[in-house]
Amino acid sequence: MDNIKGIFTDIFIVGTDTTSTTVEWTLAEMMNKPETIRKAQEELESVVGKEEMVDETHLPKLHYLEALVKESLRLHPPGPLLIPRYPTATSSIGGFIILKGTKVFINAWAIHRNPTVWENPSEFIPERFLTGTNRCDYCGSNNFNFIPFGFGRRICVGIPLAEKMNKYILATMLHSFEWRLPENTKLDLVEKFGFVLKKEKPLLAITTARPSCAKLYK
Repeated sequence: MDNIKGIFTDIFIVGTDTTSTTVEWTLAEMMNKPETIRKAQEELESVVGKEEMVDETHLPKLHYLEALVKESLRLHPPGPLLIPRYPTATSSIGGFIILKGTKVFINAWAIHRNPTVWENPSEFIPERFLTGTNRCDYCGSNNFNFIPFGFGRRICVGIPLAEKMNKYILATMLHSFEWRLPENTKLDLVEKFGFVLKKEKPLLAITTARPSCAKLYK
């Protein structure tokens, strides 16, 4: 019973705030580049169509949407310093001595913006995840340049859940609604550092039902 309680606690604590933050960041970055919204909606109309609602079976076919989520996670990893590690023995890494029991943080935020690895690292360019070697998975098994969920034996066990939730929520929101900022409002992408990397000012957006999908929700 304690194990079951622990699992559900992990889901609620680690799997809710991080997911909502990722969706907010992705939508904010897309609203800053409206052409990405258009491309995502075109993909959704091609895969889902105008006569159906988004279903989990559609998700593997939404490649551009996946690239959008990955690029958002690259720029704004929910856990910017991941989870601290504690070496069980003193060791040497990159010429530095790490003493046994030292609390070690991995700066995923800085790794994801490394200019020697990523071209135009501060720009939101989801296309970078569509071709070539940059089609990184979430496990760091390629090159450790993209590790929003950590890596190795202590990698986040919730990757399958987070991957589906992020894509499903975002796909439904984009398929169902048009998004715009309130009049005389300027979008800002300032980050607020914390255990979870949030927007300093929450995203405020106005939605209107897309005419092509309105009848699905009557």
